[in-house]
Amino acid sequence: MNRSATLQNSLMLAPLVGATDSVLSALSLAVVSILVVGLYGVKMSVLRPRIPPPLRLPAALAIAATVTSLAALALQAGVLELQQHLHLYLGLVALQCMVLEYNGFFTDNTLSQRLRLCTLFAGLMVTLGLLREGLGHGSLTLWLAWQDNPGNARFAIIAPGGFILLGLLLAARQAWIGRSSTH
Repeated sequence: MNRSATLQNSLMLAPLVGATDSVLSALSLAVVSILVVGLYGVKMSVLRPRIPPPLRLPAALAIAATVTSLAALALQAGVLELQQHLHLYLGLVALQCMVLEYNGFFTDNTLSQRLRLCTLFAGLMVTLGLLREGLGHGSLTLWLAWQDNPGNARFAIIAPGGFILLGLLLAARQAWIGRSSTH
């Protein structure tokens, strides 16, 4: 990954922390994100050679907004409460498509690299959702016998708790990589 990956990853931080307060919302946003990015990539791969370079950015913006709006409408028709919970983050998916397009995600990477990154993002969303819901609603804390009173770890549901848990996950990953590599 190159230095432009920092911008790509930082844009997804808001949905990662904001929409992972439950497993259902984390899984739903992950699936919607993968579907929107995938449909956007397919549409742009067909249209990119036919669009003159000065018009690619406006065309890409229109396609990203259209695909994201269709996904939001489909989610609204299916599960209105979930769409109302995720509507702030759905617009960020279109913005993420634009950043990925600008940084060459769809042209420079192979399909396997793109699938790998999307799978990692979805896995991180679901893992963080499982941890936050388990700690925040008390099901995980009772199972681990950390507390006798369920729900004392409610900090995990709010955004600062999400940042703390994400930081702990990233620290665990760094410790795992550091321990497995030889210096």
